[in-house]
Amino acid sequence: MKNGKAVGPDDIPVEVWKCLGEAAVEFLTSLFNRVLESERMPEEWRRSVLVPIFKNKGDVQSCSNYRGIKLMSHTMKLWERVVEARLRKVVEICEQQYGFMPRKSTTDAIFALRILMEKYRDGQKELYCVFVDLEKAYDRVPREELWYCMRKSGVVEKYVRVVQDMYERSRTVVRCAVGQTEEFNVEVGLHQGSALSPFLFAIVMDQLSEEVRQESPWTMMFADDIVICSESREQVEENLERWKFALERRGMKVSRSKTEYMCVNEREGSGTVRLQGEEVKKVQEFKYLGSTVQSNGECGKEVKKRVQAGWNGWRKVSGVLCDQKISARIKGKVYRTVVRPAMLYGLRQCH
Repeated sequence: MKNGKAVGPDDIPVEVWKCLGEAAVEFLTSLFNRVLESERMPEEWRRSVLVPIFKNKGDVQSCSNYRGIKLMSHTMKLWERVVEARLRKVVEICEQQYGFMPRKSTTDAIFALRILMEKYRDGQKELYCVFVDLEKAYDRVPREELWYCMRKSGVVEKYVRVVQDMYERSRTVVRCAVGQTEEFNVEVGLHQGSALSPFLFAIVMDQLSEEVRQESPWTMMFADDIVICSESREQVEENLERWKFALERRGMKVSRSKTEYMCVNEREGSGTVRLQGEEVKKVQEFKYLGSTVQSNGECGKEVKKRVQAGWNGWRKVSGVLCDQKISARIKGKVYRTVVRPAMLYGLRQCH
């Protein structure tokens, strides 16, 4: 874990364990072994603080435009990392999932989508890409569905019980600008801000999509960001209906208002994509995993955004970069950490 993270209700930052060195390793090893053996974690770990974070889009007064992040015990997060490492050894996630997988990243998914669209533009063929939006995906995962998906993925019963214990009697309070609410139980969904939740969600999506997903790049997932591609409008409509049925029968919900599509080399009279009789919003560009993808293949808008992001990063650290007392080595490290990644993100996929 990185330093400087907000602490949970126990007020113990991860820096404490790092400072203790070998003594911390011995203590945590003993503690985690006891938790694993008993399948019961300390009661203090069940508590969390929920902080609403604005998504920087939409109406600031609308609750739907906020993402809830749980501040949890850092010690519990270390325990989650141990459990995650064990689960990854036995669970095999499909190749269509790019989110939180080893040797995969957002840029790989962006690259695959751009290359697919480019090939169809060069071949003067139609290509439909539907960007499926799931409403409050993490918060909607039914707990029983999670246990079922874990067992179906080959997780041994002991580790299913260990994860069940993490969610048993979990309690939280909501902290905002005007104060803090009373503590209440959380009985549905995955923990936002948890170290283990991304992989648990990948397990759930892997099982829910097993019957409907196609090979990559025709189907690509990055956590709850789903892209469905097809050569014809009829086929993409059929695939979209199947995805909606597969997801919603197991507790998820597809947002009709935020699900959008674009078409490459669209012919006259092709018609619009529909979902259960209602038109899906058609767009000429879409912000996919932070990178703007345009149906005509141009990258001008994305390049302008990257230039602006680079300047924004420069302004944040200009005091360091322009300080003559700071060494060139430190300045170079700050530049490579803050400015360059923001400026070059996703651009290697542009042609």
